[in-house]
Amino acid sequence: MQRLFSTFANGWPGKALLVQRLVTCAALFFSAIDLVERDSALILTTPQIIAAAAGLVLALGLWTPVMGTLVAIAELWIAFARPDTPWIPILLATFGATLAMIGPGAWSVDAKLFGRKHIETPHD
Repeated sequence: MQRLFSTFANGWPGKALLVQRLVTCAALFFSAIDLVERDSALILTTPQIIAAAAGLVLALGLWTPVMGTLVAIAELWIAFARPDTPWIPILLATFGATLAMIGPGAWSVDAKLFGRKHIETPHD
């Protein structure tokens, strides 16, 4: 995972990425709840449920490039399946794609698992 990002952004940029991940997750959940309440057709609700589940993992900052890409694909699927209202899915697809490209930031599970480690050598 470290090979995908030069650094895990810290400070204000890291906090902004955390906020973007949380806002994206919340928007995915509200969008999924809205669609599931309106439609019960499995073919229409499946991509929403996939996107909402990926949004949960994305909010934690775990497997960010994979989950961001999955969100983008699922939301584009929704945008093409429901051409009457494509703007929210296109916006959510953009959020997913940008998170996949930028990375999770320092405040994420990815940073804890795959970030740079400081190794101390014993002094003899």
